[in-house]
Amino acid sequence: MPRSRPGRAVRRLFVVALVLATAVGCGDAGGLEGAGSTPTARGPARLWPELTPASSPAFEIGEVNTVVVKGVKVPGDDIRRVDPVAIVRAEIAGNPGDYDGDKAPYRDTRREMADCARGPGHGKCPVLRPYYRDLTGDGRDDLTLGFPLLPGRTTAVRVYTVEKHRLVQVMAWEDALSGVELAGRSLVIRSPSEVAGYEYRLQWTWDRDQRAMLLTHDEMLRTGPRKPSPHRSAPTLSPSASGG
Repeated sequence: MPRSRPGRAVRRLFVVALVLATAVGCGDAGGLEGAGSTPTARGPARLWPELTPASSPAFEIGEVNTVVVKGVKVPGDDIRRVDPVAIVRAEIAGNPGDYDGDKAPYRDTRREMADCARGPGHGKCPVLRPYYRDLTGDGRDDLTLGFPLLPGRTTAVRVYTVEKHRLVQVMAWEDALSGVELAGRSLVIRSPSEVAGYEYRLQWTWDRDQRAMLLTHDEMLRTGPRKPSPHRSAPTLSPSASGG
């Protein structure tokens, strides 16, 4: 569940105090004035209440995705001392069907790893610049890493932490990227949508019970200007649809 923001309650109290102070100060000028009619609040309408609630998911989408990275040591339990190129090489070695051979979907990523002798971001090395931030709340940096899956247009995004002296992958995603952001202890990925003027925005947040980054928000948001459209009234449920 997303964490609450205590600052929101403080801001609400400030706004209430400001309104009361304004009302007292302008009492001689006519007092408070009405803001006009407000729309009637509508509660959620439950559909198909006769259906038995599902007790298990229909599909497995890998909500909890953790993998111990084999063959990569963490000197002094310091993730900043781990070579990002070695991490990507370990993933390639562990998934030969994806990277090895002329017909492998990510064959060019493996080929361009040969240009990583100077580290991420040099030459044709596909490993992107690593970013470090404490995402798990244990006071130590974690690693966010990315590398394109060539010759395609998608990019792999990974998050790693250190547990019991081992490097552990706690989040993995591949997509066409519009942008990636670190916000607090969350990772936000923006991806283009097939609908013009919109983008997908996915947010992963650390969950201490699952010991993984969980997908906590999945939204489709407008990014372009709104097109003018004729005014339409809010849709309502017909009596037959609402069960009345």
